[in-house]
Amino acid sequence: MLIADDDRDIVRFVEVNLRLEGFEVITAHDGQDALSKALVRQPNLILLDVMMPRMDGYEVCKTLRADGRSAHIPVIMLTAKSLSADKVLGLTAGADDYIIKPFDPMELVARVKTTLRRAREMRALSPLTGLPGNHRIEAEIQQRMAHEVPIAVAYADLDNFKSYNDRYGFLRGDEVISMAAQVVRRAAEDAAGPSGFVGHIGGDDFVAVLPPEVAEDFARRVINGFDGRIPSLYDPEDAEAGAIALEDRQGQLRRFPLVSVSIGIACNTRRHIGDHRELVATATELKSLAKRESGSAYAIDRRTCDS
Repeated sequence: MLIADDDRDIVRFVEVNLRLEGFEVITAHDGQDALSKALVRQPNLILLDVMMPRMDGYEVCKTLRADGRSAHIPVIMLTAKSLSADKVLGLTAGADDYIIKPFDPMELVARVKTTLRRAREMRALSPLTGLPGNHRIEAEIQQRMAHEVPIAVAYADLDNFKSYNDRYGFLRGDEVISMAAQVVRRAAEDAAGPSGFVGHIGGDDFVAVLPPEVAEDFARRVINGFDGRIPSLYDPEDAEAGAIALEDRQGQLRRFPLVSVSIGIACNTRRHIGDHRELVATATELKSLAKRESGSAYAIDRRTCDS
């Protein structure tokens, strides 16, 4: 959780009360610092003062909401103002709730818990990866299409992941999924910046929403990042061999390559697509095409994506 306020006494007061409730807390004392820490640390909630140096709370909140990396993070505004117009400004900027100073610690904790619960229900973040789930993914695609924004939908999932789980167990399998989430999120950030959005459908499936012109750069970054890190999650002898040996249901010994990633990319730039499901379905088909390749690969619909 991030607390941003230029009054250090208030920050300390809030921090102590939230830590007593078991929350992990990071702090910032100006708007620019708050924005930077929010993008890097990805807190599960931000308590944001309105009046701060370098960038006020309204501007920080609007910037967070416009950035695909932080649009899902709930924000509670802290304000000494009680005028209705100021409350409206905060909510218009994208705040989920507001608290007027001075506030009671019990009210603060209750507002924080309520906002976190509502955010989980509405945005359905994956507990394993911290990424938005199905409803948020659909909403993101629909919103961009409704505003006629050119987009690429990249659907990624892992190959030979079942064999990895069979060999090492589900706990180590979760480490692979967590690593994949980090790689996909970093690739979207590096390729698209604030315009990139990444969601976790579930299991080993991920979706990224990006500007079409950076889609292939994103795919290459995912493949390079994933292939560079996956050997470290195998036992040394398996990593060196580049495969694991397992018995199939018939008792025959089979060799399975290291886990790789396949990505399908579809765009809405060269023809009208009225339903977001059509775009996702096309990306899914292309992902299946990429899976025919050996190792990590991507397939892009060049009929609809600008190269």
